[in-house]
Amino acid sequence: MAATVIDGKAFAAKVRGQVAEHVDRLKSGHGITPGLAVVLVGSDPASEVYVRSKGKMTVEVGMKSFEHKLSADTSEKDLLDLIDKLNNDPEVHGILVQLPLPDHLDEDLVINSITPAKDVDGFHISNVGLLSTGQKSMVPCTPLGCLMMLRDHHGSISGMDAVVIGRANIVGKPMAQLLLRDSATVTIAHSRTKDLPEVVRRADIVVAAVGRPEMVVGDWIKPGATVIDVGINRIERDGKTKLVGDADYESCAKVAGAITPVPGGVGPMTIACLLANTLTACCRANGLDEPEGLTA
Repeated sequence: MAATVIDGKAFAAKVRGQVAEHVDRLKSGHGITPGLAVVLVGSDPASEVYVRSKGKMTVEVGMKSFEHKLSADTSEKDLLDLIDKLNNDPEVHGILVQLPLPDHLDEDLVINSITPAKDVDGFHISNVGLLSTGQKSMVPCTPLGCLMMLRDHHGSISGMDAVVIGRANIVGKPMAQLLLRDSATVTIAHSRTKDLPEVVRRADIVVAAVGRPEMVVGDWIKPGATVIDVGINRIERDGKTKLVGDADYESCAKVAGAITPVPGGVGPMTIACLLANTLTACCRANGLDEPEGLTA
């Protein structure tokens, strides 16, 4: 029996609709409009496309969008001065500095210069620490999107056996923390894990975030397991460029109970959760109840 396809594109549209409803209530009930500032340094084509998409969707849900495009040779001081200005701007509730940055800029320094309450990427060291200790924090967008889809599909993941393949700070580590908070039993695996296939085979939930095209194959998957594929890899096949995930979709879909496709799975949820995080940050800044179902 073929796996149920978890449609991230449709789910992301639903989340954006919920965000828009909350934004409308904030405007009408409190006279507040959430604002998201995105900073792009340089002219990386992929980053430019991503920033345009973020700006378009920010406006579509009724938020204010502030875009700051800086030249690739912008000095670290000038970038930090801009971030300081945004930190102190009451109309800006979320700040995102698009990564990667040019080599002469210290990414850690830049990220940690953002006020934690406005760090809608959830990368600030304070937010990392708060998440790992189970306290209220801003949560990285991609893991939050994965968690939302898992909750929607399963209702509860309490007691389920989850394996996260990948230990990076952006997805793997925060994903494990979120699964733990929902009372799953969590293993963090990676490319050097001994007998990785056997580790994965025992999992009810597999989150593939290792960055290797089609590494996870159907033979690794426990029958009926849920596969959340975070990978976005461009490969050449049959003379054409194709997007594939970290899981081999065809073989995994024959065994899994549910699976996210690539593209159209986790990807669309990242921007949707960025908007949700901006809304959450705005509500927290104004002492209002957080939007139900849109936070971790």
